[in-house]
Amino acid sequence: MRLLGIATEHLARLGPKRVTVVAVAAEAGMTHANVYRYFPSKDALLDAVAGRWLRDIEAYLAGIADAPDPADDKIERLLTALATLQRDALGNEPNLFAVHLDATVAARPIARRHRVRLRSLVERVVEEGIVAGTFSARDRERAIAYIFDASYRFTHPLAIQHDADVPRDLIEARFGAVIHAIQRVLRTGVL
Repeated sequence: MRLLGIATEHLARLGPKRVTVVAVAAEAGMTHANVYRYFPSKDALLDAVAGRWLRDIEAYLAGIADAPDPADDKIERLLTALATLQRDALGNEPNLFAVHLDATVAARPIARRHRVRLRSLVERVVEEGIVAGTFSARDRERAIAYIFDASYRFTHPLAIQHDADVPRDLIEARFGAVIHAIQRVLRTGVL
């Protein structure tokens, strides 16, 4: 959709606070009232921009979840990719990351849907690991909750923002240790 392309460019150039529906509409050759027919608010328009990016991330992560690797390798690759893609966005596309962060903190629909899709991918990997005997987790729900709880600091946008000034190699080393702990807990089933 052309409106999303224009809004994406405005967001990258101006930041979320300075993007206006009027300016996006003018560049698209329509009235701002017409934009509001598609998007009920500026937040909805910006969330749609972030949603395109989040769907790309989800598709990439789904490729990892669907790979033929063992489940313990998949969980490591999936969590590492999620953390890396978001940290890269914070550094390379800070305005897009800001919209994602704001939507997450405000629990807007785009963030809630993303969380559900992430949970579904993690659930698939955990289930696969249990069926294959790689994971000994007796309670799938507790295992999934543990993964999200343990990885929060490295995968949640608010925590990523807080650690923006921490050197990348230090974050990666810490996250590597957390991932190994997650794998160990999943293998032993001690939850």
